[in-house]
Amino acid sequence: MSDHAKPVSGSRRIDFDALSFRIVMTGIALMALVLLVAPTVVVIWVSFTSGYSLKFPPPGYSLRWYAELWNAWQLQFAMMNSLTVAAWATGLSILLGVSASLGIARSPTLTAKVLDSLFLSPLVLPALAFGLSSLMFFSMIGVPVSPLTLIIGHTVVSVPFVVRNTVASLAQMNPSLLEASSSLGAGRWYGFRRVTLPLIRPGIMAGGFIAFMASFDNVPVSLFLRDAATDMLPIRMWQDLEGRLDVTVAALSGVLIVVTIGLMLVMERVAGLSKRLT
Repeated sequence: MSDHAKPVSGSRRIDFDALSFRIVMTGIALMALVLLVAPTVVVIWVSFTSGYSLKFPPPGYSLRWYAELWNAWQLQFAMMNSLTVAAWATGLSILLGVSASLGIARSPTLTAKVLDSLFLSPLVLPALAFGLSSLMFFSMIGVPVSPLTLIIGHTVVSVPFVVRNTVASLAQMNPSLLEASSSLGAGRWYGFRRVTLPLIRPGIMAGGFIAFMASFDNVPVSLFLRDAATDMLPIRMWQDLEGRLDVTVAALSGVLIVVTIGLMLVMERVAGLSKRLT
């Protein structure tokens, strides 16, 4: 009897440990989910207020502040600047990131490893420190802040997202496919265009999407590298909230949330975004 009771007791102990671990981790995950989702829900809720200031819960409900977005020319101007900078930064990030990934993805040399770490370094550095050091660098070489410096700064912080996703796609590609195409007479450019590029396209698209969102929502780099005439949307929204609690900012936030979710669903359908982030 005693010989058979010990394994049963040990099994119950293991089951209890596994159950307690699941309960604790589930509780932590739910708390994190609430902390992430609750502010978003509050912002969307408040954006439908009929009042003249941000107040929760709203005294009434109306779509007036969404209609006011058509007349908010400062927010529209800042959004166009952010979209333009993000588009340029994303295009340059894809060009530089894909080129770098092709060179370092399967190279076992120390140089490739160093370059890989160099391209990923903007993800490690504090954003404020990078923005300030970039401003000091451009001042030292005599280049005034302008939309050009802003695009350069955004490109530097966006390239790592493209590199990381493209390298992951290249690592999953079967190298025998390129060897087969080469044995059939295909050149390097033809092999890249017809074999490599179609296989890594989902990774490039996922990296480009993340790079665009990172650039569009970037505050530290924009804060240091923009000039007085280049108003960026995140900074404009913060200034309006800090100065007068403008409800149109909440309405614009609601629009951005809906558009972002829609784009994420499209990217999930096209490129499998969730698989690229895990």
